[in-house]
Amino acid sequence: MSTLQHTAVVHGAVQTGALHVDAVHAGAVQAGAVQAADLHSIAPQSIGLHNLALSGPSIDGGLYSWFTQQAQSAPHWFDDLISFNATFGLGLFAVLMVFGWWQARQASNALAMTTALAVPVAVVVAFVVNDLVKSLVTEVRPCQAIPGTVTLQPCPGVGDWSFPSNHATIAAASAAALWLVNRYLGIIAAALALVMAFSRVWVGAHYPHDVVVGLLVGTAVALPTMLLARRYAPPLVVRLQSGALRPLLTAS
Repeated sequence: MSTLQHTAVVHGAVQTGALHVDAVHAGAVQAGAVQAADLHSIAPQSIGLHNLALSGPSIDGGLYSWFTQQAQSAPHWFDDLISFNATFGLGLFAVLMVFGWWQARQASNALAMTTALAVPVAVVVAFVVNDLVKSLVTEVRPCQAIPGTVTLQPCPGVGDWSFPSNHATIAAASAAALWLVNRYLGIIAAALALVMAFSRVWVGAHYPHDVVVGLLVGTAVALPTMLLARRYAPPLVVRLQSGALRPLLTAS
């Protein structure tokens, strides 16, 4: 083999090797880039849980749509009554709380007054717990999630989460707490709580599962709160009854 031919062979081998190295390097870079992109796309899911978002339509979206369709064909007076209750019905529970307080005042009993005063506290605690669940679950309102939905009331804005229902939670907490104050007040409040739950679905603000879980949360939080208050708070009420608040806490 001549010197010229030898040089050409060596030059070709070097060039081929260089091309091979470049190709391998480019492939490695491309594979690394793809892998990095894949890791980037799954990182938020693998590193932390942003929320526990529910898919409301897949749970009972059909039942919700049935309610809203029935509302469109119902008598206007019925829709107006239900809509009014859905908006202002919680005020009825405040009236029942006042009745409970008045009865406890007439009884001049520290435990009875403790129970009556603990009712609004239990309701507030239930509301806070429920609102925390809302912020974790972040379920979109059905009137936003289901296309073509027509509701009796304006659809709440984006970010006003649906699950569980605050109205149902407050209503159930009031009923459970009032049950310990007076059985008759508790029965009335329980009936009103069911009506409130129905109203919130009828006007299109919630899925049925939103109000059902709201009723459960309200009851589950209010009862232990009330029992704790009845156990530990009477001595405080006794001291208050001997002070400037006595006229509000006892009739004797």
